[in-house]
Amino acid sequence: MLVTRIPEHVQNVMARLEAAGWEVWCVGGGVRDMLLGRDPGDWDVTTSARPEDVMALFGPAAQPTGLKHGTVTVGGNRGVEVTTFRRDGDYLDNRHPDHVEFTTSLEEDLSRRDFTVNAIAMDLRGELRDPFGGRADLEAGVLRAVGDPEQRFREDALRIMRGLRFAAKLGFAVEPETAAAMDRCRELLGNIAPERIYVEMTGLLCGPWAAEVLLAYPRVLAVFLPEIIPCVGFDQRSPYHCYDVWEHTARSVAAVPPQPVLRWAMLLHDLGKPETFSLGEDGRGHFYGHWRESVRKAEAIMDRLRFDNHSKKIILTLVERHDCELAFSERSVRRNLARYGEETLRLLLEVKRGDNLAQAPACRDRQQLIDQWEALMNMVIAQGSCFSLSQLAVRGGDLTALGLRGPAVGELLRELLELVIEEKLPNDREMLMTYVREKLE
Repeated sequence: MLVTRIPEHVQNVMARLEAAGWEVWCVGGGVRDMLLGRDPGDWDVTTSARPEDVMALFGPAAQPTGLKHGTVTVGGNRGVEVTTFRRDGDYLDNRHPDHVEFTTSLEEDLSRRDFTVNAIAMDLRGELRDPFGGRADLEAGVLRAVGDPEQRFREDALRIMRGLRFAAKLGFAVEPETAAAMDRCRELLGNIAPERIYVEMTGLLCGPWAAEVLLAYPRVLAVFLPEIIPCVGFDQRSPYHCYDVWEHTARSVAAVPPQPVLRWAMLLHDLGKPETFSLGEDGRGHFYGHWRESVRKAEAIMDRLRFDNHSKKIILTLVERHDCELAFSERSVRRNLARYGEETLRLLLEVKRGDNLAQAPACRDRQQLIDQWEALMNMVIAQGSCFSLSQLAVRGGDLTALGLRGPAVGELLRELLELVIEEKLPNDREMLMTYVREKLE
């Protein structure tokens, strides 16, 4: 039964509202995902009860988390958002209504929502209300705006990105009129806070159908990522590449695990190619040093979209090093582990795999080389080889005991680590300290 899919704590809130005489329904993503056979991430409840009625009914368990828009959160850690049926006023900033009016009509409330698949309501007994054909669109795999799509997007331009995220997440085709309205209204995305764009774009990139959406909607994405436009249709003129720069980019995004830093790195890794293109005497295209231009553009984009510093640092490293050669030797492995750390180095190998999988089929034998390098890295790590200061047999205290102070301590520790990595000294405390004493003398 459908009712068994509503979590117990949500059922309890709904049952109490019903017992008090109010109309109450689950709505939005929880209902959509349940009908798709997916595990719903969250459940939203809508009711004919006004916020003050909800507050009075639940007492101290109710928190006024959005009274202006009719939202009360009921419960503690597993709080349930309960929102009064409403109609929205004018959207003067293409994002938020200037006011809301409460209503007693469920259908009027559903009519203000973004897409038909999110405008399906379900009560405690599993009865569905679906005035806009959302269930049929779910079965057909279609994403369609509720009512006039252009009006929906002019009300809230972020709905454009929400729609593309849903398409990438669910594999749905955007209904033609809705897609055309997304394109016509795309410039309104310039009014949306960059933090919101970042969240939706990250969700899009991490979807199973991200490549298809990237290829279909570059004009929309270019409103906040204008750097991608030179890549669209840019012929690489290379036997190693059977796709233009943008299609290679989209395919490489889909070829790495759906982790945000990986997917963003693949989106950004070749942005510098159009500006660095040159044609050799052999008629082949070359992109010497394109990583530098890609890093420059990637940094500008991440600053613009307000990336956190940790993610930005990792992504810039991956973009900078995506095309580097990794020498096949234990010494090379130790050097790279010392420079990047195990976590980032494993991400770099995924970037190399994804980049290679989006090239011409004749290049796919490089996958074996990447696998072999990773196997060698695993062996080096398993052997307990020293590649970080934390593994070094000498500590800072050992050096300060000899009279060293300040930056000289760190400099000498790094020198010792380099000697161990290069196998010029073993990672043995006595031998390292002998070297230190001789150096100081």
